[in-house]
Amino acid sequence: MVFRALVALLVAFPAAFSASSAEVAGVALADTDEQLVLNGAGVRKRAIFQVYAMGLYLPQKKAAAADVIGTAGRKRIVIHMLRDVGADQFSDALMDGMKDNHSEAEMKALEPRAKQLAAVMAEMKEAKKGMRITLDWLSAAGTTVTVDGRVTGLPIQGEDFYRALLRIWLGDKPVQDDLKKALLGEKS
Repeated sequence: MVFRALVALLVAFPAAFSASSAEVAGVALADTDEQLVLNGAGVRKRAIFQVYAMGLYLPQKKAAAADVIGTAGRKRIVIHMLRDVGADQFSDALMDGMKDNHSEAEMKALEPRAKQLAAVMAEMKEAKKGMRITLDWLSAAGTTVTVDGRVTGLPIQGEDFYRALLRIWLGDKPVQDDLKKALLGEKS
């Protein structure tokens, strides 16, 4: 009798028991992640190679880059590596993306924290295919880097730093225009 009731419940409310997600380059990204909603997801490509799939999670969906960057409160970037990339190369690409979207004076102010992030990435040695890298903004702690579920390094202080990270993908000169659109929830 309990079995029949459970089957009836599953038939009546299948969405309640299925994990909803978006799929990008074969990577499933959950629609929600620790009370945040998936704003958008896309693939970072370099030449003909897919480098990583990523998702942007916010407290509520936003369609404009300025709104995402300016939103206070918790945010999450989830990166799923699709190929092996050296930690230095990965870190340099992040720094280049920051430099492209900030003045020299702004980068000077961000530099100590950018070096802190580079040191955290260097600890990884390599961003390997299948690895999950999470960049969280937690107002009480700062920017936290988690690699495959394990916090790596100390939190990086300052919401301005997290906003600088967001500008890599959502700034006026994003690393990839179609990735920016995807993270903002635009359908291609």
